[in-house]
Amino acid sequence: MSTSQQPVPRDRPARLTVGVVGAGRVGPALAASLQLAGHRPVAASGVSAASRRRADLMLPGVPLVAPAEVLRRADLVLLTVPDDTLPALVAGLAETGAVRPGQLLVHTSGRYGAKVLDPALRAGALPLALHPAMTFTGTAVDVQRLAGCSFGVTAPEELRLAAEALVIEMGGEPEWIAEDMRPLYHAALALGANHLVTLVAQSMELLRDAGVGAPDRMLGPLLGAALDNALRSGDAALTGPVARGDAGTVAAHVAELRRHAPQTVSGYLAMARATADRALAHGLLKPELAEDLLDVLAGGTDATGGPGRTGGEGDAR
Repeated sequence: MSTSQQPVPRDRPARLTVGVVGAGRVGPALAASLQLAGHRPVAASGVSAASRRRADLMLPGVPLVAPAEVLRRADLVLLTVPDDTLPALVAGLAETGAVRPGQLLVHTSGRYGAKVLDPALRAGALPLALHPAMTFTGTAVDVQRLAGCSFGVTAPEELRLAAEALVIEMGGEPEWIAEDMRPLYHAALALGANHLVTLVAQSMELLRDAGVGAPDRMLGPLLGAALDNALRSGDAALTGPVARGDAGTVAAHVAELRRHAPQTVSGYLAMARATADRALAHGLLKPELAEDLLDVLAGGTDATGGPGRTGGEGDAR
């Protein structure tokens, strides 16, 4: 679009042609959501066979072309590439003249704010950082999951309303993140979501090793309740042997993990130390019980140097 046609902040952005650079799990889902809102996907780029299949599934009939051609065809371009790839991609597109004045250029990186788009801004583009706080599967279910999903939004003040309007059209909830807070914001999401997957996968493996036939069915209600309690009550939801100061049970856990799954010990100890610190700070862990527990977490044994008690203390409370 020409400079005279560039979008202005308003409650509902004009109908736009949409392009996707990087047909991974995120880009096609966002473009499909924008299509439901009345915008028109016109081009996408993808290198791998998986990306091409994903684009065909999520954006049927949309041609796959080179990144520069995507920018030539689209008013709104979604840059949905890995974080480490984004700066060089933006710089390259700007240097080659692919960026047009008045073009909305949106990246979905959690790490970066709008400044990573400065080379495109100097070429006349309108920079927006819209990061969906959601994990993506690369299937149509992602479009449904965007309903109510929070987006971390960073943009120049004059584009703030336009950025928020696009998020709302995708079914999301805009949450303004300051430019210098983007790395912290992204670290928080990675800590909660990415590490959760690792913890759950490890837990399922250990349950299988313990003879549980359906670990997913066993964990589903427990983890669902734990997540709900944590979101509602924060640290007040802490339970279990660490929060209770049950050093013997924790020592037994560590001993068993060393025997059956030594690769999980460091993670268990790190999370247990963090849990103990929070439980102490919030008055849940009694100080008189903390010393033995911290000794266990430092050395992986109980206060007497043994493997810890193995009685009936190890429930999930």
